[in-house]
Formats: sequence, structure tokens, C-alpha cells
Amino acid sequence: MFIVADIGGTKMRVAGSRELQTFSEPSIGRTPENYDEGLAHFIKAAKMIAGENQIERIAVGFPGVLARNKRHIERSEHLQGWAGRNFADDVESALQTHMVLENDTALVGLGEAVFGAGKGASIVAYVTVSTGLNGARIVDGKLEPCVFGFEIGGQYLSYESELVTFEELVSGDAIHRREGKHPRDLGKEWSGWEDLARVTAIGVHNTIVHWSPERVILGGSMLNDIGISVDAVKSHLAEIMRKFPTIPDIVHSQLKDEGGLYGGLARLQK
Repeated sequence: MFIVADIGGTKMRVAGSRELQTFSEPSIGRTPENYDEGLAHFIKAAKMIAGENQIERIAVGFPGVLARNKRHIERSEHLQGWAGRNFADDVESALQTHMVLENDTALVGLGEAVFGAGKGASIVAYVTVSTGLNGARIVDGKLEPCVFGFEIGGQYLSYESELVTFEELVSGDAIHRREGKHPRDLGKEWSGWEDLARVTAIGVHNTIVHWSPERVILGGSMLNDIGISVDAVKSHLAEIMRKFPTIPDIVHSQLKDEGGLYGGLARLQK
């Protein structure tokens, strides 16, 4: 039995798999801000899913910056109480198994590349615009090696009066602060969506010239029916691209809330 999990800032999804191609109905619960409570919740869910079966390996996506050895959590904006804790060691000790810990966005991107919108492409860039903003590069079904992980939302897109990041311009949190409303409450006809599509295109353009992918997958809650149009991002990209003769395939993500679980399957396959 294998366990795959996606620990988000608000929800924790845990599921089991026998053959690393599909997974069971996920156990979904609130993610505790307190680390000890969160660890206990995860262990309980994993044991319940495994039942009498031995847990061979575990893959978990976590929203934060991981240590170079991917054993403990350096920092997390949404789960600050988990920072500095040796999550992988604690899980392995409690469940007597081996655990792989990855950044949550990276694991979702891997899931999309292997099981979702990236199928058939060798070099994939995944970009998610949600509460925050991040991305990952996947080559031949594997996450590209890196030191501290990918943090593309931290790239600066403005420097005239102050440094402003990609994330600070288009993420859900940023729009909520600027407009005083949750983005979905702005409605489809809000005039700001087109401008956000252009800014998103600029950030994605930078990712393209850095990573030179065959396909770009755009996902996250800000790219839903009420939000930034993938087609509009693609149109703006075609207008601003100068370095490459064409832009890569630009597609919408397919796996919705289960991308991280599929990413866990793909990670354990390797």
C-alpha cells in the first residue's frame, strides 16, 4: 500500500494506492495550524486508509519552502506553525516507512505533466495562479532538480518605485487586498480581468524564456470560469514574444483539486 497526500493551507487530502496508477477516495479534512495536531491528523488518516496493509512509501506535497534534503520544512506562509519541523522524519518514525516530501505546487505540476494536461509533452512548465502563485518544470515525467524548490511567483515584474513581484500583482490574495473583495465576487464582467491576463502573460513569458518548455499548463483558482482567461493569456503571449519564433502550447490544467495526489503517484513511480 502506498499513501499520497496533498497538505494545503486549509485542507489536507490523503489517499491510498495499490498500483500507483489510481488512488482511493481521498480523506479530506482541515489542515491544523498547529504542527503536532497536523502530524497526528495525517498519521491517523494514513493508518485508517492502509488498514492492515503495510505502508511501503508515502509522497506528500506541502505548501512551503523545504530544506535542501527535503526532510524538513524551512518556512510556510500559510502554515507557519509547521516551519522548522522535521516532518518526513516524524512521519517515518510513526509509520515505519519511507516518505518523499515535495513542494505542493511542484507535486501538482508533476501530476498534471504525467496524468493530466501535460500528457504527451516532454518538457512541461506548470504555473498556478491561486491564493498565491508558483510553478514547476517537469522533464520526461520528473521534477527538475533544484536547491530550494521553484518560487516563480517571487520574480520581480516592476522596479520603478519599488520592487513588485509576479505574485503581488495577480495572485488571489493580492487582488483581494487591492479590490476589497474575494476575486470570485468580482464577477465575469469585471474590467480588471483583461489587465490581469496581460500581467500573467508577462510572467509566463519570463518562465518560457527561462525554461523553454514544450507545453505550459496554467492552473489555480484565479484561472477558473470567473477569473483570468487562459485564451487571453495566450493571446497576449503571442503579442509580446520576441525571443522564440513561436510560443509553446498553452493549456488549462485538468486534474482540479486532485493534482497533488496524482503527482504523488508519479513521484513514487520514479
